[in-house]
Amino acid sequence: MRTAIVSDIHGNLEALEAVLADIEKQKCDRIVCLGDVIGYGPNPCECLDRVMKMDACVLGNHDYGALIDPEGFSAAAEQAIFWTRKQLEGGSDKEGSRTRMAFLSKLPRTIMEEKVLFVHGSVRNPVNEYVFPEDIYNRRKMEKLFSMIQFYSFQGHTHAPGIFTLNMQFLRPDELNYRYTLPDEKTMINVGSVGQPRDGDWRSCYVIMDDDQLEFRRVEYDIDSTVNKIFAIPELDNFLGERLREGR
Repeated sequence: MRTAIVSDIHGNLEALEAVLADIEKQKCDRIVCLGDVIGYGPNPCECLDRVMKMDACVLGNHDYGALIDPEGFSAAAEQAIFWTRKQLEGGSDKEGSRTRMAFLSKLPRTIMEEKVLFVHGSVRNPVNEYVFPEDIYNRRKMEKLFSMIQFYSFQGHTHAPGIFTLNMQFLRPDELNYRYTLPDEKTMINVGSVGQPRDGDWRSCYVIMDDDQLEFRRVEYDIDSTVNKIFAIPELDNFLGERLREGR
């Protein structure tokens, strides 16, 4: 089964639609989303509508923030999530609003399938813990995380794609020529971000898993359209648009 794994869409409809078109071309059998469907971006409702048609999704910290209260957010992120909540709750489409909020409220924090864990942040703190590439130098943290996963963990949250190996390496997709064969040992895979990449590459990123074969996919999208939408919404800081162009 070819599984497309997406994460951190962040209300970026143009990026999501470009990725969905690429997934269709790659003939994937299903799509799993690792959370943060909303937050930051200008089209939270439209992105949620598309994710609700996917095969599975876990809860991200921005999804949780829209439901309850944002915790540990920057000023720009907090303002964006309050605006996002208004979009989800308001408008004339009352039935759509109820459906979207109900979907968010029922999202699981983790999904486990045989050897594979799907999570937004980490196995230890599914919603909020970051596992950054530089954490390979924090041996204690990494050993604890690896001790808690059963085999493979697919995660997002940092917006930085790559492979964490059991021998404390972080392998960037470009170093791997965007392909990787999963070893017969514990591995953590960050699938990157669809809507707000932060690895210096503005293109959307997602992963296809086909048995033990992984492929990191980079997809161009109409970034100008997304940036201009952000600039036109007073509640969304212009920085949220500017950063998209720089992939940061």
